[in-house]
Amino acid sequence: MGIATDIILLVVVAFFCGMLVQRLGQPLILGYILAGIVLGPHTGGYTVSGIHEIELLAEIGIALLLFALGLEFSLKDLKPVKMVALLGTPLQMVLTIGLGYGAGQLIGLDWKASLWMGALVSLSSTMVILKTLMNQGWLGTLSSKVMIGMLIVQDLAVVPMMIILPQLNDPVVGLPNLGFAAIKAVGFLLGMILLGTRLLPWLLAHIARIGSRELFLLGIAAIGLGVGYLTYLAGLSFAFGAFAAGMVLSESDYGHQALSDIVPLRDIFGLLFFATVGMLFDPAFLLNHFKEVLWLLAVVCIGKGLIFSSVSLLFRYKNVVPLAIGLGLFQVGEFSFVLARLGVSTGSIDNELYSLILTVAIISMALTPLVSGLTAKIYALRKHWFRHENLESTNIPEQGLRNHVVILGGGRVGLQVAQILNRMDMNHVVVELDQRRFEKAKKSGIPAVYGDAGQEIVLDAAGIKSASLLVVTVPDLVTTRCIVQSARKNNKNLEIIARSSNHDNFHEMKELGVSEAVLPELEASLEMARQSLLRLKVSPMEIQRHTDNVRQELYSVLCDSSDDYRELCQLRGVEQHFDLQWVKLSSDSPLANRSIGESNIRKKTGASVVGIVRDGDLKTNPDADYVLLPGDQIAIIGGDEERRAFFQKSEQQQYT
Repeated sequence: MGIATDIILLVVVAFFCGMLVQRLGQPLILGYILAGIVLGPHTGGYTVSGIHEIELLAEIGIALLLFALGLEFSLKDLKPVKMVALLGTPLQMVLTIGLGYGAGQLIGLDWKASLWMGALVSLSSTMVILKTLMNQGWLGTLSSKVMIGMLIVQDLAVVPMMIILPQLNDPVVGLPNLGFAAIKAVGFLLGMILLGTRLLPWLLAHIARIGSRELFLLGIAAIGLGVGYLTYLAGLSFAFGAFAAGMVLSESDYGHQALSDIVPLRDIFGLLFFATVGMLFDPAFLLNHFKEVLWLLAVVCIGKGLIFSSVSLLFRYKNVVPLAIGLGLFQVGEFSFVLARLGVSTGSIDNELYSLILTVAIISMALTPLVSGLTAKIYALRKHWFRHENLESTNIPEQGLRNHVVILGGGRVGLQVAQILNRMDMNHVVVELDQRRFEKAKKSGIPAVYGDAGQEIVLDAAGIKSASLLVVTVPDLVTTRCIVQSARKNNKNLEIIARSSNHDNFHEMKELGVSEAVLPELEASLEMARQSLLRLKVSPMEIQRHTDNVRQELYSVLCDSSDDYRELCQLRGVEQHFDLQWVKLSSDSPLANRSIGESNIRKKTGASVVGIVRDGDLKTNPDADYVLLPGDQIAIIGGDEERRAFFQKSEQQQYT
């Protein structure tokens, strides 16, 4: 099968290696690199036969990585930290390039190779940092926002670096070519802005209207790779065109859907890219050059960490922020692999320098969770109140919140609950990890905290200890378990309502201490059943009885968890026999223009009139002298026979 066999083996081995590194708390890309090392030519055993062909496929992975980066890019993400991101990051990169250049000179590299080394070590890893921050629960802190802002600018800087660095091979010829390439790049970007911003979103909208998910995915891939190929034909970087296409599409109405659809494809081809990176890793090189690797690792990690800390101090960030940034962004990033591969393919750097950088990058990535995790301990030596670093929040009252509702998740379900509580003037706060949803809550005037609800520091910011109710809208059982356990530890008397994606999870939720579990899919199906039965001319009374029976059967698993549940289930059972029904009184009804007592409704039918809506106003518990008029909506309560008797009494007029 040739290359097909190689790809199958890579995917299978990458899966097991990914499982292994996940167990060790490391990012998946290390698992992909490990798979490449296992199947590479330097480790013995089975070696894939079509390394060159896989490398060619990996070029698509690079393009898709940058295409997805363009789709994810948004200037809004830089607003909170725009100064340090837009000005501090270029300063950091220049200083780190100088550091790498000096290190290269010390180990005997020429000026060109030293400059490449500086460029390669100037980039940090977005994937590793995001994974680390999520695991440690620091997403939402000021430190994390500064780091993410600087990483975004670093990732963007990869594109011009891919154009500029290869031109250093022959400066005399390269500088004019670089100037010409810059003109072409500017011209291409202007063309994309003027034409692409109109043409590409229109094309994507046209494809979306066809209604085929497969065709939409194919269209996205065709746009990203097709535009990249056009830039390649124009003498520019293939990846540069893909990035520009993604950036244009990010502002369209279909940008989010395009990103969600392209991510699986990006991840598969990205796997091939990182596997080819691993194939070039030589374990023997690490053993033979252990001192050089250790020396460069120390220089890069310590020097780069100090540069990041100094830059953040220069931009007047204080307290834990400089320490957290220095201990978080010291590693060499995944886009350094992209640059290094480009350097090898263009003859700018040799395989020995590539192996040195690759080895340092892999070790620095593996060290990131451990080193970053020391931030709190180191800072606690100076400040015992470190854990009180403020999370980003909005619309929180100055006096704080007490006896409020904490809503975890600001999606469609969470925001709808929050808006209802807002209308009722009930204190509440939404916790949301997605920046766009957080901004949406902010604009809606809803109190919100940005962060991962599975972390205690975020729950503390939401006032979980003084809350009266917790509403968990995330459907994932693993996340819900973590949240509920943490919330119960902080507030034992807290009532908890949780969303469940599966009826089978009800038992586990009951054991966790969830007060009530809700199945949104069940409620949606019941409403669709109601609407369907209404169109089939089924009595609303019958519809209500059957849908209540279904709900009762499915939710009954929770009925024995507490006295309140038992009482609630009993009430639901009573509703099946004594249900409230609405009847619209027609003009020719014998009840019209007569008082309730005069019609002797209770004695003749057994049903009780408990409410009347007239001209939009509700009258509850009307007395016997209340006169019923045509058009009144009458609320009656009673058993099935009593309600049927009332319908007969009113000549079975239209009821709702």
